[in-house]
Amino acid sequence: MKLKYDDVGAGTPVVLVHGLGGTGNVFGAQVAALSPSFRVVVPDVRGCGRSDKAPISIDALVADVVELIDGAGFESVHLVGHSLGTVIVQRLALEHPQMVRSIALIGPIQAAPEAAKTAIRDRAEQARKVGLAGIADATVKGGTSPETKRDHPELAAFVRELVMRQDPEMYAQTCEMIVGLEPAAIEKLRIPALVVTGDQDATSPPATAKGIADKIPGSKYVELAQCGHWTPIEKAAAVNKLLLQFFAK
Repeated sequence: MKLKYDDVGAGTPVVLVHGLGGTGNVFGAQVAALSPSFRVVVPDVRGCGRSDKAPISIDALVADVVELIDGAGFESVHLVGHSLGTVIVQRLALEHPQMVRSIALIGPIQAAPEAAKTAIRDRAEQARKVGLAGIADATVKGGTSPETKRDHPELAAFVRELVMRQDPEMYAQTCEMIVGLEPAAIEKLRIPALVVTGDQDATSPPATAKGIADKIPGSKYVELAQCGHWTPIEKAAAVNKLLLQFFAK
């Protein structure tokens, strides 16, 4: 299984991990902002983008990023995750704390709410049967803020394109994996943590994200206005500023 990734800049390493429906391109604005000061490594997780298609499990997704960090010869890294990427980051930080300088969780989740599991299973079935077009439209409609759709249609179109390009089977397997997730024991973390969500994020609503932040000792919580779930894209400048300030500390 070959994980493809971008490797830009020099300095302390930062690894950016995207979520369901994305590729490393989710973090284009963050790469541009961070790479003048940091070495920024951005994988396409397995089954996404340029990386190989391979069976999906949370253990495999975590192991892939561990292997990437090891293979690059990094002693420790700043880890940034978006959406499902935050689950990978949480687990990696718990299982390999010596590898992690800090974590930033953007639009974080831990496990699928019981009420959402049927819809997520249905989405997996839809992806297999008819592909991603309907899912892409629904992702833009429910996953981005009204302001993003109205004022920045090019960003909404970019999100749609990201989802449209997903492999249907890999997307379906990832949905099925999400249904089976159990929350990681993040209260055991003892590393600097930043938690960010949008005020209109339906996947990681403020109450959920704040609850995650409250479990991590000493974490910083930030809520961004007029922002849906695609935070790194919808509020790129704000996310960039938060990350740069966080890493500086």
